[in-house]
Amino acid sequence: MKSIIVKDLMVPLSEYATVNEGATLSEALDALEKAQAQFDKSKYRHRAILVCENKTNKVIGKLSQLDVIRSLEPKYDLFMEEKSFPKPGMSHFGFSPQFMKGLLEQYELWYEPLKDICSKASQQKVTQVMHTLTPGEYVKENANLGEAIHQLIMGHHQSLLVTKDEDIVGILRLTDIFKEICINRRKMHQT
Repeated sequence: MKSIIVKDLMVPLSEYATVNEGATLSEALDALEKAQAQFDKSKYRHRAILVCENKTNKVIGKLSQLDVIRSLEPKYDLFMEEKSFPKPGMSHFGFSPQFMKGLLEQYELWYEPLKDICSKASQQKVTQVMHTLTPGEYVKENANLGEAIHQLIMGHHQSLLVTKDEDIVGILRLTDIFKEICINRRKMHQT
């Protein structure tokens, strides 16, 4: 793993879907579709959009598929903020199917037709929905792949922002690492 460095597998920032902080959710999804259409067809498609500050064009956040879908139903905010309710990320503790269904019914989640939900949400600003980046989501472009994998696993991240000095130059996606592992496994079986 030490022979492979992050910049060998990263997607350059210029090839990734980005929008400015003033963009709407609808504009962000348009940017994602455009980036996917232009991206190398032999690679996994993009699943996130990077949000950049208007003045400096520096990345300030990330918008994942889950962020977009969660934003379509604003009622989640009602119970996710309650002190008595477990915080996001606690679902791996095994809520029962009855408990989950009870929440769905109690808060009337996803009751409206999808087209109505999407229409309302499309005008939300990306800054209302995006994930704000944490220090553990950055990796240097010359870091070895083992270090990056460790960060992804320990932080439960789907991607890391790749830096050169203080600038973000790309994104290292879990899917690209997985593909590299599969390629190396195949090569090992061929010898």
